[in-house]
Amino acid sequence: MSQKLWEANLSVKKKSNLYKFEKFLSKKFSYKVSKNYKKLFNWSIKNLHLFWSSIWDYTNVKGKKIDKFIFTKEFIKNKFFVNSKLNFAENLISKNDNSKAITFISETGFREIRTWEELYFNTSKFINFFRQNKILEKDRIVAYTANQIETVECFLASSAIGAIWSSCSPDFGTLGLVERFSQIKPKILIITDRYYYNGKEINVLKRLPYILKKIKSIKTVLIINYPGKKYLKYRKINGIKIFNLNQIKKIKKNKIKFKKFDFDHELAILYSSGTTGKPKCICHRAGGVLLQHLKEHQLHCEVKPGDNVFYFTTCGWMMWNWLLTFLASKASIVLFDGFPMYRKKDLLFKIAAKEKITLFGISAKYIDQLRKLNVKIKSIHKLNKLKIICSTGSPLSNDGFQYVYNKIKKNVHLASIAGGTDLVSCFVLGNIYSPVYKGQIQNNGLGMNADVFSENGKSLINKKGELVCKSPFPSMPKLFWNDKNNKKYKNAYFKKFKNVWHHGDYAERKKNGGYIIYGRSDATLNPGGVRLGTAEIYSVVEKFKNIKESIVVGQTWDNDVRIILFLVLNKPNSIDDNFIKKLKKTIRSEASPRHVPTKIIEVTDIPRTKNGKIVELAVKNIIEGNKIKNIQALANPEILQEYKNIKELNQ
Repeated sequence: MSQKLWEANLSVKKKSNLYKFEKFLSKKFSYKVSKNYKKLFNWSIKNLHLFWSSIWDYTNVKGKKIDKFIFTKEFIKNKFFVNSKLNFAENLISKNDNSKAITFISETGFREIRTWEELYFNTSKFINFFRQNKILEKDRIVAYTANQIETVECFLASSAIGAIWSSCSPDFGTLGLVERFSQIKPKILIITDRYYYNGKEINVLKRLPYILKKIKSIKTVLIINYPGKKYLKYRKINGIKIFNLNQIKKIKKNKIKFKKFDFDHELAILYSSGTTGKPKCICHRAGGVLLQHLKEHQLHCEVKPGDNVFYFTTCGWMMWNWLLTFLASKASIVLFDGFPMYRKKDLLFKIAAKEKITLFGISAKYIDQLRKLNVKIKSIHKLNKLKIICSTGSPLSNDGFQYVYNKIKKNVHLASIAGGTDLVSCFVLGNIYSPVYKGQIQNNGLGMNADVFSENGKSLINKKGELVCKSPFPSMPKLFWNDKNNKKYKNAYFKKFKNVWHHGDYAERKKNGGYIIYGRSDATLNPGGVRLGTAEIYSVVEKFKNIKESIVVGQTWDNDVRIILFLVLNKPNSIDDNFIKKLKKTIRSEASPRHVPTKIIEVTDIPRTKNGKIVELAVKNIIEGNKIKNIQALANPEILQEYKNIKELNQ
């Protein structure tokens, strides 16, 4: 049994949203309050229609609810709340007073806030701007912007009028941006003039002529200045209408008339990573995303009105969409833009303390960096208001779990969460009823019938296999853009198991209901035909302080697969026989003899996507001489040259 690190006391459980929800159910149905998560989860799966209908009622969704569900054998043809109506933006602009709705903070410390009233009226101005420029329902509005308040206001305005939103952060290069946006033929582009990263100013406007040349559908451009900075100069471009924020400010503010759209109305297009081909354009439905987020925020993250929520993200990652919807729970949100360790290793925690953050969200990689630097957060910052730390992006190691409780805060709910762009939400995450065990995600999300399957589709307990979902859920993508007969959609999730969502994560479901994610299943290692997760090697490697980063892949060799481990060292060129011997010995004892790499090779950097995820498949392809299908998906594609023709890999 894994070590228990934390459990909420009875008093906390009784004050929780989860407990209130159970009492809510007991008044409506023959449901008995138990404070037992497994019981509540099982009820949610056996009564899918009652459960999701109750989420709508419990969270007070604004709209017209019709309890009509179509449940069929074909997964993607299932429908929730048929003929129901709502407006996504109306549910997010949930307050209209002078309290704080959004705070923006840059890496340099520049800070500005929007009250709920300001957010409402600014959104009304952007709505009028879009309408003046003939943006209609289902037209695409795209943003190439920093994580700033105006981006949120534009998103709210887009969803308010029924347009379809799509955004990329400015750290995407122009080729990667064009590859994504050109597929959906947007009418209008919102672009930040510049952004900052680790003290460096990057001019984004220089890229505008190329973008407009490549995406002919864009006829209107709105340029936003970086917060706290005057506009960079820009030129007129023939045939393009260019506006700036000064012109938006002059637009008359007015009361917003929120038109109600179908529950399944298109809300936003997000993109697959593009590491295995052209990025897929995943179109999400407004009602499903709203309900799923309200459930996760209130019942799994225990967020309440007046809470202050932070997630370190850019607007090119699904966690940006997840962060924004906290507004629907009458919580305020904090946006950060820049390098998370600019001039201070504990910069984000300094912000968490100063802003009285209640939910603090970061990546597993960030926790691991702090751990390696031995930053003793709790001795530097008072995090009195902090209730929950969320970690995502990659599996959080055992040492990462321990570090949070030893060095950040002892009495905090650490919720490792896992889902993806595909559902803009989670399959597995935390809850206040269950204990936190080292190395484990706590449970399935309510209403999410996730499981782990063997290769032949059998449910597994305490064994590794494929993460799947056996029942439909409201935030399934509505469609993939330009996807005739849902061919790409079906290939993405339903090729492996018939009418069961195959997520592509290599995972293990524990007897206690917890989950361990071992990485992407397309990156699993198969030496001697035995499947091994890369995360098991990373968790050992992370313990070595001289190792800054690593990436592990399987190389096809001598009719088998051998494991290759690449290392980035804090002290370059410090690998010697003793170091390799010690590393292999530790992997052998803490993982297994099968996990021991055949070759350990030093490199200067690790290839990664724009969202910071390491790209094992790209490295595997490059060392085996295969073509990289979509190099534009990478933030640092040039580093792949270092992995080409390595002598040690040919012997």
